[in-house]
Amino acid sequence: MANGQIRVVTTNRKARHDYHIIDTLEAGIALKGSEVKSIREGRVNLQDAYARFKKGELWLVGMHISPYKQAAFEQPDPVRDRKLLLHKRELKRLFRQTEEKGVTIVPLKIYFKKHLVKIELGIAKGKRQYDKRAAIAERDQKREMDRLKKLKY
Repeated sequence: MANGQIRVVTTNRKARHDYHIIDTLEAGIALKGSEVKSIREGRVNLQDAYARFKKGELWLVGMHISPYKQAAFEQPDPVRDRKLLLHKRELKRLFRQTEEKGVTIVPLKIYFKKHLVKIELGIAKGKRQYDKRAAIAERDQKREMDRLKKLKY
């Protein structure tokens, strides 16, 4: 990993399927040492995670980080709430956006930027069932077109 590059650990593909992503932003995340080592191994799950405000701070809820096997003594709770690190003006902007009905904050991916663990958050609005079906149909149609192009040439 060269200086300044990012290494994606995991992505939340289900979030892009279930939500319309309005905007994205990068945040730091407060972790314990053994959690960082588990993330480095890729033992993290974002599937049911979301972010919410508690007392003016943004917290990530529901992210599962498997315990690090070689940890000597401290084994934090795998699904504990973790504080997200953002500037005050970013927190205020996010709070205003999430007050709107149906808008939530979901994690999209976790990655290493230099030696720091970062998380990409998406400001999202839930999709309806027919939107999901339309997206699947569009994806299948594109796949079929690509397949036909490949056979033609």
